[in-house]
Amino acid sequence: MFKKDNVFIGVALGLVLPGIAWFFVEILKKNVRFFEKDDLLYIGCIALNLIAVRYFFKYDKENTARGIVASTFVCAFIFFFYKVRQ
Repeated sequence: MFKKDNVFIGVALGLVLPGIAWFFVEILKKNVRFFEKDDLLYIGCIALNLIAVRYFFKYDKENTARGIVASTFVCAFIFFFYKVRQ
């Protein structure tokens, strides 16, 4: 009934993980002066997906990992357009 190796689950995970990390980055930027340069922090948010991709490929969840990779590209494009518009 519910397939655990699913591309849509991967897309959801790939968007939620950087979203949560982005939330914490915004809090850090307001409270810690050292983190005012946000470029590397946002790239780190996207890099969290690499950890998840490695985990899912290791445990043979290829479709879920592919969904995470697809959403990572979406996040990277959003970051690129964000930086171009600044």
